Amino acid sequence: MTRELARLILAQICLHACMAGTRMAAPLLALREGYSPLAVGVLLALFALMQVFLALPAGRFADRHGLRRPISYSVVAAVTGAGAAVAFPVFPVLCLAALLTGGASGAAVIALQRHVGRAAAGALQLRQVFSWLSIGPAVSNFVGPFSAGLLIDHAGAAPGSLFGYRAAFFLMAVLPLASWFLVRPTRELPALISANSGTRPKALDLLREPMFRRLMLVNWFLSSAWDVHTFVVPVLGFERGLSASSIGSILGAFAVAAAFIRLLMPLVAAHLREWRVLAASMLATAVLFAVYPLTRSALGMGVCSVLLGLALGMVQPMVMSMLHQITPEARHGEALGLRLMAINGSSVLMPLLFGSAGALVGIAGVFWVTGAVVGLGSRAAWLLKDSLAPAAHKVREPPSK
Repeated sequence: MTRELARLILAQICLHACMAGTRMAAPLLALREGYSPLAVGVLLALFALMQVFLALPAGRFADRHGLRRPISYSVVAAVTGAGAAVAFPVFPVLCLAALLTGGASGAAVIALQRHVGRAAAGALQLRQVFSWLSIGPAVSNFVGPFSAGLLIDHAGAAPGSLFGYRAAFFLMAVLPLASWFLVRPTRELPALISANSGTRPKALDLLREPMFRRLMLVNWFLSSAWDVHTFVVPVLGFERGLSASSIGSILGAFAVAAAFIRLLMPLVAAHLREWRVLAASMLATAVLFAVYPLTRSALGMGVCSVLLGLALGMVQPMVMSMLHQITPEARHGEALGLRLMAINGSSVLMPLLFGSAGALVGIAGVFWVTGAVVGLGSRAAWLLKDSLAPAAHKVREPPSK
């Protein structure tokens, strides 16, 4: 499975890098063309908004059709979106590119996660494969914006020309094609028939299950903490009088720490238990959020950022492993879609809430309130330990070869 998993990780990187690079280049072009910060905010929200509405149908589609067909449609959408920005680099088309590349990235990741989870044999391998798979977004969030930025600055056209932006969008349009060639050799797993074959199951049926609902709540707490850090640190750094490069380094240290812990997790997966990791992450996040606003220097904030990256970087592989153990195998795609819909819905709404809360209680108050909520919510993670014993029979053996 190692070679196949490496191909799927590379496929994820190429598709996600298309979205990440477009998400960096499109707002810069909009600002250059004189659009307001509000218009740019709407443009950025569209990358997540499409995933909110598409996640659940995409999950159900993956449950019915497996891996290759969802990936092929995602590649077509991503190439169309970025390609349209090459041909017509104007604001309405940039909005269309945001919708198409964002939706493509979300649909593809659901199909990939579902396939990898089904191919894994047992809880240990689930923890290992999802730790490896979670490295993909960290890499693509660097590759996409970095390569797009280089082309924008150094494509060689005259100042004021759109050639650099067109070159960046062209590269973003080419990247997803590699995803299709990487996924093509992958063998589809046997189709599954739901136990409720007579009637179409509803998403609410999953949410009625206490353990699934509890896992989604824990995931939402920790995802919101990630969003708080991304949103609040630039504001807090500005209040402290830090330079833009210092603030960028603090956020970069968080991303590096999150990627590092995900590289380490497959090596120690045998010693990890999902509910313990999630509970420890929530408690560590609560403590760090309490300390973060008290730091006055870039070094102090950087240390907090690294520790927080280590704590939150462990979350996604553990959530994905547990989700595949507590949900019916025939509905893994639907469960993944519900998770992605909740996370992206939070990413759209939470910055508005953080901004309003910051105006009322101050930026430090946002940290403290969020930390308190996450700390109190750690009990939900602790109670997840009861979910794995009765659900252990749902972890399937590897498919026959």
